[in-house]
Amino acid sequence: MAPSAFPALPTMAAGSTPAPLRRGAPRGPFPSKMAAAASFLPLTPGARDPGSGRRRPRGARNRKKGWKRWAGPEARLGREIGDFLEDVALQQRVTGGLIAEQPDEGLFFVDTGNAEKDLKLNKGREKPLHIDLLLRPDSKVPAPKNILAYQVPNGGKERRRRQFWERLEQRGVLPRAERLLRARLRAAAPPREKPLEKGLLDPSRDFYDIWADDNPLDRALAGQDSWFLQETKKQRVKRPPRLQKKPSQVPAVEVIAPGGSYNPTFEDHQALLLRAHEVEVRKKREEEKVERQLSFPPATEAPTAETAFQEQCEGLLEESGGEEEEEKEEEEEGGGAAPQDPPKAAVAPPRPGKKTEQQRRREKEARALALRRRQEAARCRGRQELFRLRALRRQLRCWEAERLRRRQAREAKLRALQGRPRRLGRLKYEDPSLEVQLSEELAESLRTLKPEGSVVHDRFKSLQKRSLIEPRERAKFKRKYRVKYVEKRAFREVTL
Repeated sequence: MAPSAFPALPTMAAGSTPAPLRRGAPRGPFPSKMAAAASFLPLTPGARDPGSGRRRPRGARNRKKGWKRWAGPEARLGREIGDFLEDVALQQRVTGGLIAEQPDEGLFFVDTGNAEKDLKLNKGREKPLHIDLLLRPDSKVPAPKNILAYQVPNGGKERRRRQFWERLEQRGVLPRAERLLRARLRAAAPPREKPLEKGLLDPSRDFYDIWADDNPLDRALAGQDSWFLQETKKQRVKRPPRLQKKPSQVPAVEVIAPGGSYNPTFEDHQALLLRAHEVEVRKKREEEKVERQLSFPPATEAPTAETAFQEQCEGLLEESGGEEEEEKEEEEEGGGAAPQDPPKAAVAPPRPGKKTEQQRRREKEARALALRRRQEAARCRGRQELFRLRALRRQLRCWEAERLRRRQAREAKLRALQGRPRRLGRLKYEDPSLEVQLSEELAESLRTLKPEGSVVHDRFKSLQKRSLIEPRERAKFKRKYRVKYVEKRAFREVTL
């Protein structure tokens, strides 16, 4: 195999368009001699095959799918030949031949036309846009004819029937349905008492709001009793204002975190990972709490009969012991003190007699003096309050600030409650799991990006979060009858 027999061929992906040619640039699909020499096999005596030290891979070499597994210069040469052949086929499909073989007039042209003149010659038709030209098929090969599109069931029979009635129509003979239709069209329509109202599909019909006060549909019902109209279903029941409000202020389509987008920044992706980590830690703690509550204590901490009795008597022994100590202290105090005399019968205090005039006058004077003292003290405090205006203003500002803070806290709490889903059923709403990818799972391009999640599941969770439907769970399958196993007769006699 001579080196000059296999020139190096250019590498071009399938389906790619050739690069535009420039004036003075060498044409043809073959590169320079240096690139061709780099693609040849080393045939010199001192040359060493770079792939000789490695194990030669096995596999079919006569097919293109085996070229990628086939390493070495021969594989590269085969791949280059395949790419070259695909490029040549693409050029033949698009331009009808190789670009290198076409003259300059077939590749370039000088635009000397006039837009107004072209518009007149084309009878008002404008030149198609570039985007429309791109959407057109670029192949010179016409598409194969779709035979199924021209096949109609009973097409020959219907064609012969149509031709038969056309011949009869020339003689003046028409089918019965056509005669009845023409007679109905010739007959004059009866005059109408009132003009027809415009239909719903009439483009000239005016638009109106059915909930407005000037609704044309309600003009015929004006002046009648509203209760009678509602009971006879001739007038709609007025919608209460609470039905005009949305049950939740959560938007219908929520924007995900910046870290979940395509090609996010490092800080946004780490923030999303931290959020997902906190969710997993919270779930782990709840699982550990349940396991800790349901786990049986070890043998060393297992309850015994003594600990159970002590737990039942908890608090009883301490109270009885305290009472005994109090009784002992009372006995000690009683033994050390001298014996006291037996208690005598309680003597009732003497009943006061009728007050004299002097006593009543003194009590009245004392009450008047106490009132004057209170009034004087109030006047003194009022005069002293004049010197405390700054302190009072400061205190009022503090009270107003505290009231404002409490009102803002209440409003923030109400807004937070409005954003939360309501309890509409026996189940609580649970947030869906975060769709997050690790750092090594991030896609480098949109071509390798893998879709995650489900649009149906996302919409279902959004309806639950906005309190439009109650949270639900998949119904569990419960068999109502016991499964009965029957051994077939054909296998009954087979024993191992």
